[in-house]
Amino acid sequence: EVQLQASGGGLVQPGGSLRLSCAASGFSFASSHMSWVRQAPGKAVEWVSGITRDGGVTTYADSVKGRFTVSRDNAKNTLYLQMSSLKPEDTAVYYCTRPPVRGYGTLVTVSS
Repeated sequence: EVQLQASGGGLVQPGGSLRLSCAASGFSFASSHMSWVRQAPGKAVEWVSGITRDGGVTTYADSVKGRFTVSRDNAKNTLYLQMSSLKPEDTAVYYCTRPPVRGYGTLVTVSS
């Protein structure tokens, strides 16, 4: 069974930083392309970032490009999302995904 558990969310002021982690189990993590998505209150799910199985290629939504960095540690079966220069519009529940499976999310709130 594919299991994905995101963590590291919290309350941060505008301009601040957070690092999200996603612990993966139940499948071959090192063989899987992975993504981060988010869902703000009352809005549709938005794709945020993707990374290839070896971490060699990363992609980002225009809304986060230059501020977020995705990475992975295949030895630890863990996906990361480093977020900086956070804005109130980044407030959302963040999920890691191994399409089409989406795991448990972590809430990020950007507010002063």
